[in-house]
Amino acid sequence: MSHFRILIVDDEEAMRESLAAWLLKGGHRVDTAASGPEALERMAVDDYDLVMADVKMPGMDGLELLSRIKAEYPFTLVVVITAYGSIESAVTAMKMGASDYLLKPFDPEQLVLLVEKMVSQRGLIKENIALKARILESQTRGFEDLVGASEPMRRVFALIEDVAPTEAPVLITGETGTGKELVSRAIHARSNRAFGPFVAINCGAMTETLLESELFGHERGAFTGAVKARRGRLEMADKGTLFLDEVGEISPQMQVDLLRVLEEKSFNRIGGNELVSSDFRLICATHRDLAAMVEEGQFRSDFYYRINVISVRLPPLRERLEDIPLLASYLLDGQAREAGRRIEGFTPEALEVLTAYAWPGNVRELKNVVERAVIIARGQMIGLEDLAFLRPAAAEGPRLLSLKEMEIDHIQRVLEACEWNVTRAGKLLGIDRVTLSRKIKRYGLVRPGRS
Repeated sequence: MSHFRILIVDDEEAMRESLAAWLLKGGHRVDTAASGPEALERMAVDDYDLVMADVKMPGMDGLELLSRIKAEYPFTLVVVITAYGSIESAVTAMKMGASDYLLKPFDPEQLVLLVEKMVSQRGLIKENIALKARILESQTRGFEDLVGASEPMRRVFALIEDVAPTEAPVLITGETGTGKELVSRAIHARSNRAFGPFVAINCGAMTETLLESELFGHERGAFTGAVKARRGRLEMADKGTLFLDEVGEISPQMQVDLLRVLEEKSFNRIGGNELVSSDFRLICATHRDLAAMVEEGQFRSDFYYRINVISVRLPPLRERLEDIPLLASYLLDGQAREAGRRIEGFTPEALEVLTAYAWPGNVRELKNVVERAVIIARGQMIGLEDLAFLRPAAAEGPRLLSLKEMEIDHIQRVLEACEWNVTRAGKLLGIDRVTLSRKIKRYGLVRPGRS
């Protein structure tokens, strides 16, 4: 077992000496302090792995000391000492960030086991600190939410750097949830248009008529409900970047209209005769195989070659497993902060489960899983028990599934991960709420506990 630098804080001399004697036998380096202020003075001079502080002390009590330590020395472990009759103080301390508590009178064997647990926890925290350092390293080039150190992601980063300064149209391909919009924003941020607008639109979430109005805008009276003129996304993107997400869902007629805009850089609003000019760079994204769609006559070849001057393929998570600990740690920081929780990281067993999972929903699904684990977790580390919902039940034997069965199984999993929030599940699956509702009805999926 590793040896700790420990500070014991208690106003009772007998308790300080008793604890120090047992810890010194374990080979640890031990200092003592008779009050909270004295403890803080010592901590300003020396580094401690663990502080063991009595809750009830005159002046600055143990809870106030805990608060100060967590604010000034966030990676120092704190164990509070309290009597059986004051267990509620221990519960409060745990909520404030204490790693554990020790009840008086204590069994020396209990003390040994507790410190061994703290040594183990300290090791996990150091591993997670190292993970966070790798995240920062991977973001030093300013790729914001694009986290990764794997070779596939390094190639993506290099390609972003190469294509960003150009004016060439970019087609980003990849499965749902891989972060295609993040890549488009990274390209825009590094381009000569960085100070111009970034205008995004999801082509798969709209009917053809609505998409036409959103893109081209309309004049007053152009159709029923058009009570005033409205600029479209093409116009809004002037001097900036236009991002067309799920471009594979655009109809052939809309492809013709957009091709004309790309060639002429001008268009008419719906119901208007005046030409509107717009100077924008086009970035498109899709999870579909557009080349195959061209061969099958489902996508226009002239439009495809116009938008696919430069192609960026985003790898799915299963092709960059080494990035999962980095991504999980990065997402955990954000989710824990949002939830107001102090969670230091993942246990090795939890990371093993995350790495072994197939991730059909990719980074978007991982984010959802981390969010749920943060809500479920009761300790300072997310462990195996906090990811029980992710692990599939052991099968009796391998069975090949039909495409329909795979879709049903995946939709069921995502719905459960989203606690049957259809809107969130639809976003995770990359489809709108109406489409998902139809599939739920078609496949007869029922939320547990309802009939």
